[in-house]
Amino acid sequence: MGDHFIRDPHTGHLSTGHEWNGITELNTPVPRIIYFFLIATALFSLGYWVLMPTWPVGTTYTKGLLGDDVRADVVQSVKQAALDRSHWTKQIESKSFAEIQKDPRLMEVVRESGRALFGDNCAACHGREAKGNKGYPNLTTQSWLWGGSPEEIAQTIRVGINSAHPDSRSSQMPAFGRDGILKRADIDNVVAFVRSLSHPGDKTIPADKIAAGKEVFAANCVACHGENAKGSHEAGAPDLTDAFWIYGGDAQTITDTVWAGRQGHMPTWEGRLSDVDRKILALYITDLRSPNP
Repeated sequence: MGDHFIRDPHTGHLSTGHEWNGITELNTPVPRIIYFFLIATALFSLGYWVLMPTWPVGTTYTKGLLGDDVRADVVQSVKQAALDRSHWTKQIESKSFAEIQKDPRLMEVVRESGRALFGDNCAACHGREAKGNKGYPNLTTQSWLWGGSPEEIAQTIRVGINSAHPDSRSSQMPAFGRDGILKRADIDNVVAFVRSLSHPGDKTIPADKIAAGKEVFAANCVACHGENAKGSHEAGAPDLTDAFWIYGGDAQTITDTVWAGRQGHMPTWEGRLSDVDRKILALYITDLRSPNP
């Protein structure tokens, strides 16, 4: 053995023949534990290849001795979930809205399922809390264009508003200014009158404009909004006397509405949601409603 290869008196290992600044490098063998884990890993991999789905083979793959199939597991889970769901969906499907509302157990299901349905399908327009956005109504109030009973809400969800459904609810606010139906002075007056309905006692609204606007309203607006301006569920016309506005209740926004008109849109959900899901949504939305008008 050459002089460069010496045995370390403490460990018994030979050196490699290299030395740096008086430090000799020992030819230390790989610890046996490393070999153990390498062998264990190789055996595990081999066993996994044999037992589990592993290798692609053309249009399929090796199924493994255990035949484990995640897709089949998911399908089975979905079937089981549908089976678990069926016991209460059948009750919701068969019972009336009033019967369901009186059943605390079913209403808990409605709140849980309805929250998910609303978040997935309605929140983009009406907001996560159903408080609405500009152009989209607040669903937590007592103010409803087409009626706020669960039956009426379910019908609106089914057919939509100004949608492609043959039975769609249809309404449109005419463009009184753009189409030359009213003069600008008449529009200013009727806007003052409408603002006075939802802001009674507001001294900043000129009394003469309110009086003139009342005449304009009687001649042009009562057919839809009613003589008392409370709106009409049959026409989908809003109540102008409350504090709830879809587009805004300030003077400029009301002027824009009267001048250029409005035509809201809500899609039909008949082909997108099942009868049960639409019923759950109608009940869920009704349950959100504020107790105060």
